[in-house]
Amino acid sequence: MEIKLDEIDRRIVELLTENARISYKEIAGHVFLSSTAVSARVENLEKSGVISGYHAEINPLALGFYTKAFINVEIEPAQKQEFYPYIAGVAGVVECNCVTGEYSMLIEVIFRTPMELDAFIGELQRFGKTKTLIVFSTSVEHRNTFFTGDTNSNTTIKKPIDNRRGVL
Repeated sequence: MEIKLDEIDRRIVELLTENARISYKEIAGHVFLSSTAVSARVENLEKSGVISGYHAEINPLALGFYTKAFINVEIEPAQKQEFYPYIAGVAGVVECNCVTGEYSMLIEVIFRTPMELDAFIGELQRFGKTKTLIVFSTSVEHRNTFFTGDTNSNTTIKKPIDNRRGVL
């Protein structure tokens, strides 16, 4: 079921996405409501599942994780019962998606070294054929901007692009 947000709820979500530690009082100043009204709206957004959690953003490079990759894996449907618990238990797996196309899984991973990545791929190959893409750089980090901008379009860019650096 699609949940429709009014402009105030959209702005509250934007503010919380930018800074999950922002106070209700500060949000209230941006949306011209009382802190109590903001609190009630945030509670409703949580109960409806629009807001599913609050997280600290960790810089993997600061912790020595320099090897990021995307791995495609060809898995037979009968293997999924064994594969899903295995992949969920691997600390280096950031995300695993069941996809269409030549491969059935797309896995994002991050490891300290290429040797750790290689060892993981070796384990993974017991499930089937793999194809690995090692990331040299990331021009756009993961973000939750798909709901911002024009309420009828997913193509509106929230901030102008700074062409000098090629980043938002």
